[in-house]
Amino acid sequence: MRRRRTIPTKPMAILAAIALPLSTAAAGYAVAPGEPAPARALHRLYTPPAGTGPFHQMTRLVRHGDRSAAAALLEMVRTPHAVWFGDDSPEEVEQLVRETTRRAVRRGHVPVLALYNTPGRDCGSYSAGGAQGTAEYRRWIDAVARGIGHRRAMIILEPDSLALLPSDCGRAGATVGRGEDFADEFEGGPDAEDASEGDAFDSRLFGAGAGVLGGELARAEAQAEAQAEAQAQEQMARRGAHRAAAPADIDPVKDLPEEEHADTPDEVHVEPDAPANTPTERPTDNLTEKPIGNAIDEPEAVSNPTNTPTNTPTNTPTDIPLDTIRKAPALTPTEARSRNAARYAELNYAVDKLEPLPGSKVYLDGGHTDWHPVSSIVRRLLHAGVDNATGFALNVSHYQTDEDNAWYGRLISSCLAYVADGGNPAECPDQRWPRLRAERWLEINVLNEPEEMKHFVTDTSRNGRGPWLPRAGSHADPQSWCNPPGRGLGMRPTTKTGDPLQDAALWVKTPGESDGQCLRGTEGPHDPERGMVDPEAGEWFPEQALELVRNAQPSL
Repeated sequence: MRRRRTIPTKPMAILAAIALPLSTAAAGYAVAPGEPAPARALHRLYTPPAGTGPFHQMTRLVRHGDRSAAAALLEMVRTPHAVWFGDDSPEEVEQLVRETTRRAVRRGHVPVLALYNTPGRDCGSYSAGGAQGTAEYRRWIDAVARGIGHRRAMIILEPDSLALLPSDCGRAGATVGRGEDFADEFEGGPDAEDASEGDAFDSRLFGAGAGVLGGELARAEAQAEAQAEAQAQEQMARRGAHRAAAPADIDPVKDLPEEEHADTPDEVHVEPDAPANTPTERPTDNLTEKPIGNAIDEPEAVSNPTNTPTNTPTNTPTDIPLDTIRKAPALTPTEARSRNAARYAELNYAVDKLEPLPGSKVYLDGGHTDWHPVSSIVRRLLHAGVDNATGFALNVSHYQTDEDNAWYGRLISSCLAYVADGGNPAECPDQRWPRLRAERWLEINVLNEPEEMKHFVTDTSRNGRGPWLPRAGSHADPQSWCNPPGRGLGMRPTTKTGDPLQDAALWVKTPGESDGQCLRGTEGPHDPERGMVDPEAGEWFPEQALELVRNAQPSL
């Protein structure tokens, strides 16, 4: 996932001033003849203030006489999209979330909050960073919950956290994750039976069709939490009981528990307007994906002077050579199970903390249709606590078509319902099945009404032209997910999808922000597809922004 959260600078008033003389110029980007008008439920979703990147680009375009392009960019930044949070301290994120949700409620809008702070995020790739450990992540989630209070919010919880588990890190194609990973962890290896335990379906964990984490996983998590807490306390004693940053010499594979720093709990602040039933903090120390980290040494999170998360999923830290990441050793089966369990525990904690808030809906990571088969992502969702969430999010920061996303979402939701009734996810049809065969299976095996099933949302911010298909052999590593050329904006955000299982089409990734410095198998620094050095992950990418508005489908 790749993106940097923007915060208000001086812009919207100035952008509005620019908009006045551009009102007629926008005609060049109007809906094409015979093309259906974009869905309109925009008044229900929140648009955050624009940052300086699009503002400066629009100013330059106007000065050069290209008012049509400036008008189109203005329309793009005025379209509702998610606000990203990550790498902020608990105190900072609480304030930022409170400001965002209050601003939205004053306008009668619902904000989309993308939470992107899990430990070991993105396998140390372009969007590396996040919390230093499980304990810190939990305090961060507690702060997010206090910031939301009783106000409404749609929450996209940790993009890529399930499609890119710690056990996926260091494996060929893992950070690419685009059509190259149709196998479960360690499948077919000499230790396949042992190593795949963390992701394999085990009926003991989902007794009587309950579809929730069972006693065995809970005990494993409790044991991991106790061990992490003990080591954290020992570490704290060694460091003289004062807060310390993660040591540079820690090996996240061998010394995983060290990620969980025993910081003294932040003072709990209860917002005056928060309801009495706001969930309270649970004394546990294993969260989702972060505490257990990745298979790659993770760089220190870069300070963000604009106070905005430096991401939207991306894939490779800008200060670590791509070849280094690709050659990082994969985890052993034991390490993989341990780190996966920690991530699952973190995600469960976040779901249990945020979903009970009176106005919140939580959507876990579901990857996208060209990544994992249905049975694999369903098992991951179940371990992560989807049974207690509203549902899952698809295609975040990616380019799959609306049709493919809707079908994949239906298959996942149906498989979750099948498992809840006592079925095995291995029996579910996946996206590779012939459509008629899969439809027949669903008719026979899934009789649930849509309101009884898990719902999903999709990211349509950049899928107007579908995925990029590079020429065969054109690049050593095409990185088809990374700033692909010729893409366009997709369906406008709406909560009126016409699909009883799809709650919304959203712009989760902020269109116009770079996925990272794409090298496509070269030593760089230039992107060989574009002939330039791409901006770092989350930075504004003027050339790509223009591509998106000019290739928008439907047109702006």
